[in-house]
Amino acid sequence: MIAASSLLISWAVFLKSGLYFLSTGKWRPRHFFDNRNLLMIAKLVKKSLFLAGVLALAAPLVAGENFPESTKDGLKLKKQSRHGAVYVADDATLANYDKVKILDCFVQFEKDWQRNYNRDERDLSRRVTDKDVEQIKKKVAEAFPRAFSKELEKGGYSVVDGTGKDVLLIRPAIINLTVTAPETNSPGISETFVASNGSMTLYMELYDSATSTKIAEVMDAEAVGDTGFGHRGGRVSNQMEFDRTIQEWAHKLRKRLDEAHGK
Repeated sequence: MIAASSLLISWAVFLKSGLYFLSTGKWRPRHFFDNRNLLMIAKLVKKSLFLAGVLALAAPLVAGENFPESTKDGLKLKKQSRHGAVYVADDATLANYDKVKILDCFVQFEKDWQRNYNRDERDLSRRVTDKDVEQIKKKVAEAFPRAFSKELEKGGYSVVDGTGKDVLLIRPAIINLTVTAPETNSPGISETFVASNGSMTLYMELYDSATSTKIAEVMDAEAVGDTGFGHRGGRVSNQMEFDRTIQEWAHKLRKRLDEAHGK
């Protein structure tokens, strides 16, 4: 993985330099290769590699197939259902951790969700814009650390910014996001009755923060606000139900930590 990252970073630097030369007739100035620019490129590459891993593990879930018995990192399949799977490293335990560090949550909508939603929406003023999409993603991303911090601290686990041998590192992503009645900037007030508020899939990697060793991967697809009865959709309902689903994921992690600590 390190070798692949280095190769991609080198290729990205070369490609950007080449494009600059073709457009200006000059090679990139030396400051292009300073630490700041290289760090930015490294972050983009790292994010791309993470997304590739997310999509690779999500493929069986989308296709309705069984998950593989192990991941490319050597984690073993411990549990699977039609909703997701749990992979764990050999001899992994959560008993070593009483603190948790939560990285920024990556959020991605289901493929073509915006296009499909707008195709079925007759009212042009209520169609979802790119700005609406980014705003929804931002709200979901912000809800993740808020819900997890609240639930974990309730169980006595500190949420920290640093690393250490007693710190569990969480790297979350929410993918295949759909919203049945999204909030838009359209004028007026309207009511929509929905069977559910939407759906989303959690992909979460757990690491030993001191050694950067991956100890588990979790994937879980959930319908949001699916009570079996129709209810009002919209901004307030969406916020409440999406927060509730994320809180339930947080509770599951807290429960596993409690079990590991004999609580």
